[in-house]
Amino acid sequence: MKMSFLKAAVLVVALFGASVAGEAATLVANIDVSSQTMTVRYGASVYRWAVSTARPGYFTPRGTYRPQRTARMWYSRKYEMSPMPYSVFFHGGYAIHGTGAVRQLGRPASHGCVRLHTANAAAFYSMVREVGFGNTRIVVTN
Repeated sequence: MKMSFLKAAVLVVALFGASVAGEAATLVANIDVSSQTMTVRYGASVYRWAVSTARPGYFTPRGTYRPQRTARMWYSRKYEMSPMPYSVFFHGGYAIHGTGAVRQLGRPASHGCVRLHTANAAAFYSMVREVGFGNTRIVVTN
């Protein structure tokens, strides 16, 4: 029987009285546009992934957001039906999602979305779905 990360954390708290549950229920993604990185804090785990944000002529919105919706696979109606696997929409049509253009990660290359390796997008998508939109923060800074 598979057990989710959150259920395992709650079990640890029940068995050992640790304060892991409070940490496990929080997910924070910090996107640093200047370094083209996304640092994800999920409970006690920390991940740092290369991303691509807006290339010249486009804009990635700055600020603090909560996810608005998710889509395991989305196709951009605005940009020629481009695939956006494991999308986490955080501000209108802006999303964190996977890309096949992995050679461009680490430098601005998108129309405004935050692109990352599809495996990392799948991991982040799963984390968001696990903890819920209300327990997830997405922070985009310069």
